Amino acid sequence: MDPISLGLPHREPFIFVESVEKLEAGSLAECSKTFRRGESFFAGHFPGNAIVPGVLLVEGMAQTAGIAVGGPGKMFLLTAIRSMKFLRPVRPDETIGFRACKMGDTAGLVQCTVEARVGRDLVAEGQIILANVSPSK
Repeated sequence: MDPISLGLPHREPFIFVESVEKLEAGSLAECSKTFRRGESFFAGHFPGNAIVPGVLLVEGMAQTAGIAVGGPGKMFLLTAIRSMKFLRPVRPDETIGFRACKMGDTAGLVQCTVEARVGRDLVAEGQIILANVSPSK
């Protein structure tokens, strides 16, 4: 499934979800992304030993969470990272599977558990909070 058609408001070059493999609208999404060796940031992020920046993993998980709880015409902003662990580096050309599951919501805030995997290896996990906002025109 195409993430933009499912309501992801981001556009290139800031889309960190290539495809949506599973969606339970309002509660869960599983997405994937492969950062290719030719991405410009790899030239300066540990030259000679390139790894995907953790902040991009977090953004991919947040975008996955937005797809899980959102939809066309809805917009969510990352407002908090409650916890985040990075368990191993992700290398160029490894396909990352992102998963986000809604834990609960109150007053326009949605808390999600998120994770990133390469194959069966858990590479990052945590909890984030998104805020439901009105898109500006």
